Amino acid sequence: MSRIVNTADLPGTTSHQFKGYHYGDVPVSFFVSSTPPGRGPSLHTHPYAEVFVVQDGSLTFVVGNQTIEAAAGQIIIVPAGVPHKFTNTGSAVAHHIDIHTSGQMQTNWLES
Repeated sequence: MSRIVNTADLPGTTSHQFKGYHYGDVPVSFFVSSTPPGRGPSLHTHPYAEVFVVQDGSLTFVVGNQTIEAAAGQIIIVPAGVPHKFTNTGSAVAHHIDIHTSGQMQTNWLES
């Protein structure tokens, strides 16, 4: 059976978190994010790939040894197990969707 989930009903304030396993056997989880300038998560890994869809603004990613400047309309793919982080390096809030290819998020934080 189909379901409708309102983003505003998901946990979080600047980043709303959808965990697939909460909705049955849904094999994906994601954040609907609005990241303020200068903010972003610290370095971490996942045992699965993560896909970032930048909708508005600009983000600077560190993926392994690479630095990637990403802007609206770009998609960044981080392979499983690769350390990564991002920072909003723009002057406005960046809007993006961060897709975890797993029904349950698993994060190994490498920095505090």
